[in-house]
Amino acid sequence: MSAPITQPPLPYPDNALDPVISANTLGFHYGKHHKAYVDNLNKLIAGTPLEGQPLEKIILEVAGKADKAPVFNNAAQVWNHTFYWNCLKKGGGGTPPAALGKLVERDFGGLDNLKKELATAATSQFGSGWAWLASDNGKLVVLKTANADLPMTKGLKALLTIDVWEHAYYLDYQNRRPDHVNAVIEKLLNWQFAADNLGV
Repeated sequence: MSAPITQPPLPYPDNALDPVISANTLGFHYGKHHKAYVDNLNKLIAGTPLEGQPLEKIILEVAGKADKAPVFNNAAQVWNHTFYWNCLKKGGGGTPPAALGKLVERDFGGLDNLKKELATAATSQFGSGWAWLASDNGKLVVLKTANADLPMTKGLKALLTIDVWEHAYYLDYQNRRPDHVNAVIEKLLNWQFAADNLGV
């Protein structure tokens, strides 16, 4: 029997992101939503050629195939969430490491402009989705994706993301998505993780 897709442990205690993201929200988000995507994906791929394949391979194999939408949605959401937890850290925000900072200056004209673009992408995404900082062959870009979609399907490399599905913030912020987004950008974003993903 092939090894199932697993849910990696959170990289910090569930109260580590208080008060921006409460332990209550993290408990539901990681323990219920993320876990459900993992469980559903394993059920959907059991006994198929996708069973035992790496997560990224599954995503790229089924992306854009209407009959495989449930597999794509669950696989992409497993990837997105595992990635997202690493985009956040206690005492985050601040300024990126120097090498990443230079690229931010080059491609956005400064960190403030990048933060504005990220916030705009996150707050203007209609309905559920994600805002991303990604690399397009070395050039930094900001984009938003709906539902489970992710930069990988567009040939881009994800560097950081902000989850704007309602379950990511509703217990703490209700309908105030901009307040959640701004707090995540200013206080939780893990710029070192972005730099590591870019290899700088």
